[in-house]
Amino acid sequence: MTDSAAQIAKVALVGDHSPHVVSHTRVPLLLDALASRDRLVLDAYWIPSPDAGAEDAVRGFDAVWVVPGSPYRSEAGVLAAIRTAREEGIPFLGTCGGFQHALLEFARNVCGLPHVAHAENDPGAGDFLIEPLACSLAGHEDTVVLEPDSLAHSLLGADRTVERYSCHYGPSRHLDTLSAHGLRFSGRDTTGAVRMAELPGHPFFLTSLFQPELYGDGSRPHPMVRGLARAAAEHAARRSAGRLADRGAAGRPV
Repeated sequence: MTDSAAQIAKVALVGDHSPHVVSHTRVPLLLDALASRDRLVLDAYWIPSPDAGAEDAVRGFDAVWVVPGSPYRSEAGVLAAIRTAREEGIPFLGTCGGFQHALLEFARNVCGLPHVAHAENDPGAGDFLIEPLACSLAGHEDTVVLEPDSLAHSLLGADRTVERYSCHYGPSRHLDTLSAHGLRFSGRDTTGAVRMAELPGHPFFLTSLFQPELYGDGSRPHPMVRGLARAAAEHAARRSAGRLADRGAAGRPV
């Protein structure tokens, strides 16, 4: 995005909006702050998880943000939105439940693990990718150590960060398989437990078990949120340039 004008980008907020989820109530504050502080203007639309399963639910958007608030009413809807963003190069951010489901989508559709499950969604399953944490992180802050030369490190500009959580579930098994298929675990706690993941080669695909929505008082967006906004603006600019090129080509004489 250039500095001369703000580029309006369309962002899909995938999740079941609730006034009782603090992260959801922070989103309007973050959008206002991005517009006023960074001139990053996001036109955001809430997409309930059951609606996210429609074929074109998130196509045409410049970014997809799967927000906290699991269990979602439709696991399938959330996974479909994540898959579309991953396969079609739409900037993606997944936080808390979004992180958990991004790993689940990747495991099932990239790693050949169609039966792995999320224990919160399917407690009777035989093979869990996401299980209850040994110690719940709900309401806690904890240190995250960032991998050098990662997207996470470049956005946060530090080797480690202290972040706020509100979760009871996290990844457990099959992590070596996810890594072998291209997912990079770019943030871990001080014991080595995975807390962030990203997808190299994608324009912007970043996830965290912690909730960057809870950073500060909402007046200064977390660097991850700002990074998504910048990626969305760049995606919008590319789409606009593509439309102009198509119109120009259509107007040329044969």
